[in-house]
Amino acid sequence: MPGQASDPTRPALPGEELVLKGIADLERDVESVEALLVSIGAVRLSRLGLRVPTALPAPEHRLYELLRRDEPDAAHSRYNALVRRLVSYERAAECAG
Repeated sequence: MPGQASDPTRPALPGEELVLKGIADLERDVESVEALLVSIGAVRLSRLGLRVPTALPAPEHRLYELLRRDEPDAAHSRYNALVRRLVSYERAAECAG
């Protein structure tokens, strides 16, 4: 299964570090950029075979607000870049699966 445990025989998928940290943060009830990103992709990630803890509600809005608080002028571009990394991971995991 992609992302459940690091397999040293295969290269990491693009964005895998974000997904793994997000899952770990959700398991610990930590709201982080990564946890919100995993919450955005929870349905698709679950379909890929990952065990995703309960997703945070309204993750798109919460992620944007978190990014906006840190860097107001860069929030939009950072949000889009993170979502692109998530989609890259999902696509790569589908191909690797």
